[in-house]
Amino acid sequence: MTTRPFQLTDTPAVNRLHADVWWHERSPEGWRWLADNPARQTNQAPLGWVIADAEDRASAFVGNFVQRFWIGDRPILGASGFSIIVPPEQRGAAPRLVRTLMRQPGCGFRYTLNANPKAARLYPRLGLSPCPEVGHDLKLSWIINPVTCAWGRFLRGAVHRSPGLAERLGERLMSSQATRAVTRTLHDMPLPAGVGWLSDLSDSSAFARFWDELRAQGRLIADRSPATLRWRIADPELTSPPLLMSQEQDDCIQGYAMAVMSKGSPIEPPALEIIDLIALDRTPQAIPALIRSLLDLAPRLGAARVRLQVVNDALLTALGSLTRGARREGGWGHCHAHFDTEFADAGREWRPTPFDGDYAFCLRPMPTGAHVASGQPSHGERQTARAA
Repeated sequence: MTTRPFQLTDTPAVNRLHADVWWHERSPEGWRWLADNPARQTNQAPLGWVIADAEDRASAFVGNFVQRFWIGDRPILGASGFSIIVPPEQRGAAPRLVRTLMRQPGCGFRYTLNANPKAARLYPRLGLSPCPEVGHDLKLSWIINPVTCAWGRFLRGAVHRSPGLAERLGERLMSSQATRAVTRTLHDMPLPAGVGWLSDLSDSSAFARFWDELRAQGRLIADRSPATLRWRIADPELTSPPLLMSQEQDDCIQGYAMAVMSKGSPIEPPALEIIDLIALDRTPQAIPALIRSLLDLAPRLGAARVRLQVVNDALLTALGSLTRGARREGGWGHCHAHFDTEFADAGREWRPTPFDGDYAFCLRPMPTGAHVASGQPSHGERQTARAA
């Protein structure tokens, strides 16, 4: 068994690994979109690594998501591992894959914001530490439809007891609102005063000025330039457009949010997943205004819950009383990082959101019946077809 960089020709084998654990399988167009990541062009980092068998087929996988970060005007690269899949017959291979990711050159730090409970026990042994100090083990979830969420928990329990039941159940808990919302023009949905839909991502836009001010605050921050956001929202796997909204005053953006509709598996209810939520230091009040807007929109979109899977101390403080109405999920250290010595101080001031990790492209899209660019049905659509 050898460890080598992932190649696009490995897509079928790596997608089979994803299917075996019921994770979203990316289309060839989706993998090429990841390969076109603007930050990756800086160092031509691999999209990931595989452990190849005797026939050179991928038998285990770890993804490698490189992002550009800034400390003031200084750019650095960070690398996040995603979709670590090690089948039982490759037991013990996970440390080898993670060490390969950790040793890649050209990056100032390596991290994950999406570790499951089993992987969370591995990362400290490989030199990664829980980060951020406040929030590394916390996820927030606002329940919108408790009955649907309860059904989801019941179905998960049933499938856990009888795994073969999953195939027979097919796609469940798709609400009529969620089905209709995909075809609605989001900008027709009203928002509270002061909060508006964000549509202008040009290099001379108000958002560009907001990004300049965010970066000027001097802390370590993931690149949110208009060019990066334009690439992010062009993911061909998306079956419905991301929600982009901003809180403004006097034509100046004070904070913004990005969210997408997702359905984690065929037996989970639809969720409105918050991908990004950030405000200027001088306007923390933008955070609760944006969250309230998303909570108001969720029922009309057919979301059974609104979830924020990465938090930090500043977000928790800004959310204030809104956290009391949220279900606290997690309980294990899903966020870990290792910073090179020269960036250790910057790492302590890092305030990650789900945007910094792999959530934007690893979440399972809503199975709307739309075809991916290749013309082949996605995993979610195959599940829907089996349920029909």
